[in-house]
Amino acid sequence: MKHLLADLTGKDLITTQEWSVEELRLAIELAKDLKRRYIFYGVEGIPKLLERKTFFMLFFAPSTRTRSAFEAAMTLLGGHAQYLEPRMTRAGEGEAYKDIAKMYERYGHGIGIRILDKAIDYVYGRGNAIVREFARWAKVPVINMADDAFHPTQGLADFMTFEELFPNYKGKKYVIMWAYSPEIRGWCSIQEDLLIFTRMGVDVTVAAPPGFKLDPKVIEWAKQNAEATGAELRFTNDFREAVEGAHAVFPRNWASPTLVQLGYSKFAEEERRIYEKYRDWKVTMDLFDRMDKSAVLMHVMPIFRGYEADDEVVDSPRSVLYEQAENGLYTKAAVLALTMGGVR
Repeated sequence: MKHLLADLTGKDLITTQEWSVEELRLAIELAKDLKRRYIFYGVEGIPKLLERKTFFMLFFAPSTRTRSAFEAAMTLLGGHAQYLEPRMTRAGEGEAYKDIAKMYERYGHGIGIRILDKAIDYVYGRGNAIVREFARWAKVPVINMADDAFHPTQGLADFMTFEELFPNYKGKKYVIMWAYSPEIRGWCSIQEDLLIFTRMGVDVTVAAPPGFKLDPKVIEWAKQNAEATGAELRFTNDFREAVEGAHAVFPRNWASPTLVQLGYSKFAEEERRIYEKYRDWKVTMDLFDRMDKSAVLMHVMPIFRGYEADDEVVDSPRSVLYEQAENGLYTKAAVLALTMGGVR
């Protein structure tokens, strides 16, 4: 345990795939411990592991939960989170990311970057490259708060929620399902869940219409994960068949490979026309009848009610969306504590 703590001090988190299983387990167990302390003892029960430390959060893209959860996490741990947008810096005027990273490492103890979707015209790879550019130069840990490829603290929260519901999670079935919505969204949460669930040995089925494949490199990683853990990994174009016997379903649309290659500005209208052919791809109570009796609805949010899932599903006891969002607070706190705790 001690060597893991030492190894994580100052370590970047860009995707869960780049942490060992032991490191991921440590983060999840710490998140659970922080949650228990908060529930039973309140704020006073949380040790001030990051007292007088500062986490700089540079948001190129908007957020409902990620910003609030990181800020709340730093407060719980006794530290401070500073919110920044490119317009509040000279980044929009062409200041080098190297210079910004080197400056923040001297002012604080960690840097978070969020850059995805419209901030990069949805062109795949642009956001992740910028996160890695910060990580290349900063001596303090860089935390990916979501880019176009990955969303690691979200993946940790999603798996933590699933494990709380299904402690014996190996052999359980998690379905990542493309779902209709007029809003076009990127790949980060989809790919992160695909990676961490297969990494932990959960059976994963990805259901999507033809033409909605994900990053081949990520798929190859997921296949290697499944082979190593003995998990089953399947891909299908039939969402009804996909959810048969499933224990959780995550319905969310994601952009086609064509859009993330050409860009939102060039292909968005054509993409939306393609989406119209798949309006029936959503979670209904009838679809739940095909799933395991203990099955739940999971989603990283925002969920588009009436499109990705019916209101009666979202508001039913079978929905764990708010619990999942709450767990995001604790997984973010755990990552911050582990990576920044030993940083001076």
